[in-house]
Amino acid sequence: MSSSVLISEVGPRDGLQSIASVMPTAAKRRWLDALHAAGLREIEVGSFVPARLLPQMADVAEIVAHALTLPGLRVLALVPNVRGAEAAITAGAHKISLPISASEAHSLANVRKTPEAMVEELRAVAALRRERAPQMGVEVGLSTAFGCTLAGRVDEDAVLRLAVACAEAGADEVGLSDTAGMANPAQVRRLFTRLRAELGSRAGAAHLHNTRGLGLANCLAAFDVGVRTFDASLGGLGGCPYAPGASGNVVTEDLVFMFEAMGVDTGIDIHQLLAARTPLREGLPGEAVYGMLAEAGLPKGFQ
Repeated sequence: MSSSVLISEVGPRDGLQSIASVMPTAAKRRWLDALHAAGLREIEVGSFVPARLLPQMADVAEIVAHALTLPGLRVLALVPNVRGAEAAITAGAHKISLPISASEAHSLANVRKTPEAMVEELRAVAALRRERAPQMGVEVGLSTAFGCTLAGRVDEDAVLRLAVACAEAGADEVGLSDTAGMANPAQVRRLFTRLRAELGSRAGAAHLHNTRGLGLANCLAAFDVGVRTFDASLGGLGGCPYAPGASGNVVTEDLVFMFEAMGVDTGIDIHQLLAARTPLREGLPGEAVYGMLAEAGLPKGFQ
């Protein structure tokens, strides 16, 4: 099995859109620069959504333009529909992600459409991509795949059927997201094993939350069954505004430390990654950030 992983930083999107504070554009640029300097090579930099709904994302096109100047960086953006995809294509994003939820209750709260309607939206986005930007990647992270704060248990067979439908509709990759922070390691192993059996190389990232303290354990469980791409947020910033109580993305610094301590290469300089917390704090004064590594420090002699 591969001894390297890709850490996809989602703080500038998932983190910033989950809090009331608005980080100034100049501060976002400094934060992106610091993340890139630490070695992160895929960053979800924002969402192409109406500014009246998410003022935190009003400058997303400008942020994409800045991110495109950073060498070797894959610039990812979230889009909820065809209109968002058109804007992302115009801005030049390398990859787009659609928020399709396995829970109908969460889907209606989040995007005001059923999961089935979102699959049709994905089909339209994939057609637009073929026509206007064939080089652009399209991925789906299935939200609430492990449970929903609004609806409770989510049927695993339904999750797999939805994943297959997304792949058939044109997604290059389909990952699983623990939006509500309800997953446990046994469940993560089981569902990602089934996802990989269904989709093969099109099985995508693990997007896991630390809401109930199982974030790293769940990441390790996903790694053990072959997942090699993990979403994480610097300082544990973020959650989901439409999943009550679902705070706490997996902390990028803690995840990188875990993998590097295991001898799994992340390509990230952990010292510079910790330093990237400074522009985050400066850009969001008063906002809480988290992380056990930042609190305890690196062990003596850590290489």
